[in-house]
Amino acid sequence: MLTVGDTFPTFDLTAVKGGAEGLKLASAFTQITSASDAGKWKLVFFWPKDFTFVCPTEIVAFGKLAGDFADRDTVVYGVSTDSEFVHMNWRLHHDDLRDLPIAMLADIKRELSTACGILDKNAGVALRATFIVDPQGIIRFASVNDLSVGRNPQEVMRVLDALQSDELCPCNWHKGEDVLRPAA
Repeated sequence: MLTVGDTFPTFDLTAVKGGAEGLKLASAFTQITSASDAGKWKLVFFWPKDFTFVCPTEIVAFGKLAGDFADRDTVVYGVSTDSEFVHMNWRLHHDDLRDLPIAMLADIKRELSTACGILDKNAGVALRATFIVDPQGIIRFASVNDLSVGRNPQEVMRVLDALQSDELCPCNWHKGEDVLRPAA
């Protein structure tokens, strides 16, 4: 699995747009590449499969924080190995996903999942991996959960705040709290 300090892989994936545009067949799809949103921080999170149980809880939670991530100059990309058509159908038929403000990327060839090293060896789907990538394309945070365990998007936000502070941040630090200062 790729980890902190590695360069996030290049990619070119079809996505279902976030917001109302993602619900209209004529305008739902777009290409998102590793060059999209250049100069911004990126939060890239993977989930195993659409139309499952744990996945929408995480996706909705990341979506609810999309504005907070945007305030931190961070774009959020959700990715699974399902197609863009499956993503759109799921959004259309799942009440909690209908208003999702973030793009859902389709890694149907499993190229990005493979390049990140996060394909489950038995199921052949993406693990619940999360990457925070800085504006230079360097991974600054990486985590992966078992297929049955959801993530905490608030913790991902806390880590992003700490990374963007460029300071020494103690355990459980939150934005606005004191940072550590080495003795001079």
